[in-house]
Amino acid sequence: MNRDDLRSRLTGPLAFPVTPFRDDLSLDIPGLCRNVQMMLQHPPAAIVAAGGTGELYSLTPQEHRQVIEVIVGECRGRVPVIAAVGFNATLAAELARESARLGVQAILAFPPYYPHPDDEGLVEYYCAIGAATPLGLLIYSRDWFHPNAAFVQRLAEIPTLVAWKDGQGDIRRLQILIARIGNRLTWIGGAGDDMVPAYYAVGIRAFTSSVSNVSMRVAHALHDLASHHDRAIQRLMSELIVPLYAMRSRRRGYEVTVMKELMNLLGLAGGAVRPPLPTMAPTDLEELKATVPLWRERM
Repeated sequence: MNRDDLRSRLTGPLAFPVTPFRDDLSLDIPGLCRNVQMMLQHPPAAIVAAGGTGELYSLTPQEHRQVIEVIVGECRGRVPVIAAVGFNATLAAELARESARLGVQAILAFPPYYPHPDDEGLVEYYCAIGAATPLGLLIYSRDWFHPNAAFVQRLAEIPTLVAWKDGQGDIRRLQILIARIGNRLTWIGGAGDDMVPAYYAVGIRAFTSSVSNVSMRVAHALHDLASHHDRAIQRLMSELIVPLYAMRSRRRGYEVTVMKELMNLLGLAGGAVRPPLPTMAPTDLEELKATVPLWRERM
């Protein structure tokens, strides 16, 4: 898949599968296979392997390779697979090359391990990842990495860069970026399913979906309703999405923990989280259980 073909596919929900772990925190490969098979019943625009929801930073390079290999094998070319990489320039480039060898169609670059580095160091970091393979590169702006338009325009000179994934939900800043860079990049909403109405209001038509782990139907409904400015999206948001994200925001790390526990309650392979992500408080878990019937209707 060339980079133009990839960009044409990046419309609608991009699935972000969790990486399920057993109670002993080892990889649950059969569980991962089942989860991806569920997603492919209502195919997303792409699947991002070992991303933030997939606990990239808790994986060893060998585990990263296993996750990529499994997801590529399950997809068999039906949807593009995007491999997340990060840590540092050397390791990110190695993970990118290995992922390319395994058959992914693109690379998603997370910010490096070192927070708030000098701009020149950041440029070198992203250039190294972009040069590691000929595949399309997506950059994920999250946490402390919240660059201004001039710096994004500089990164847009990376030949393989095809898309920008926003992880902050700062619509004012995002509008400035879009006005400055335009359609040189494909813009992806990446701060959460709860931000879809806001993202789509400024013209974005792709988002990374944690909800895809429990219901691709809901993820597609968000895209369809927001694309057509259908007011019915407000009911979906108030019944399912906003309460889920309110719970996810209660504690740091809950954005993954809550999704995994909801999957477990629905009979999917969520599994455990690895430290430093927290386990779920019993009172929160009971509250989450009460939402299960609504989610089960939408699976």
